[in-house]
Amino acid sequence: MSDSAPPPVEEQIRVDERRMEESFTIHLGAQMKTMHNLRIVCMEIQELCKHKPLRIDGRIQPQPQRLQTAMSLFSNSLSGLVLLVDDRVNTYTGVKREFATICQQSTDFHFPDLETQIRVAQQYTTKANTKRQLRKANSDSPADSCASPSDEISSNLKQGDFYITKHSNLAQVHVVFHLVTNDSVRAPDLNSRHPVIVALRSVLKCCVDFDVHCISIPLLLVYEMHEEMTISWCLKRAELVLKCIKGFMMEMASWSGNQSRTIQFIVPKGIAADLFEQLSSMLPQIFRMSRTVDLTRQ
Repeated sequence: MSDSAPPPVEEQIRVDERRMEESFTIHLGAQMKTMHNLRIVCMEIQELCKHKPLRIDGRIQPQPQRLQTAMSLFSNSLSGLVLLVDDRVNTYTGVKREFATICQQSTDFHFPDLETQIRVAQQYTTKANTKRQLRKANSDSPADSCASPSDEISSNLKQGDFYITKHSNLAQVHVVFHLVTNDSVRAPDLNSRHPVIVALRSVLKCCVDFDVHCISIPLLLVYEMHEEMTISWCLKRAELVLKCIKGFMMEMASWSGNQSRTIQFIVPKGIAADLFEQLSSMLPQIFRMSRTVDLTRQ
């Protein structure tokens, strides 16, 4: 396990496969209704970060999406991504290693490189854990308190914590929320008080505060499907996340007024088409869809 970012690797240019996706327009609010866009798409989360070169007449040309992302970098309409990571800030394993590799494939001319931002996040992690330990020591009764501020401070984050990195060299993302999770998210009895669910509310609050108008969220809170993740498990998990996100979005009206947002729900690549249809059909059941009125009919 290395503390340094992995070396960049070259990827072969491949033709994009046709992917499953659905889009909806919704209205939230009782009196002052706000329009939002919802999208559910079956893809790998890394596809939002990868640049996919386009070959024209033997020359590799960047896709127009890269130019659009660069032009909106200093706008008030940023794009964000929730990346599920482990509790060790300064290690590169799994999806964190893949993300670091993507970041190193091109130079970031506006923000510090990922490794520098991770080092800063590690420093703040130690400070945050120090404050947590002091609060816990102060809240304990004298009889029960055996810990002292001089005890060893953990360098790891807790589940539900997240840290933010900024990027100008990714395909469709400016801001990445690294949300700490563990195997408990695979449990079938997850509820709205789970730290990861509560953290999504804080992520949306940050989006409002810093003009992130498009945010991509893993709908099932996992990147890979396992044996215990049956159809009923997926539907129950999607219902929980969608209902919680709807509640958080209704809170956003009091945070930011009537600003329109785009929420993109990512489901793991490789799920069955009928399961994707069931997941996408849940959006119009949970959210209020925007309906058109035909004035020609009498």
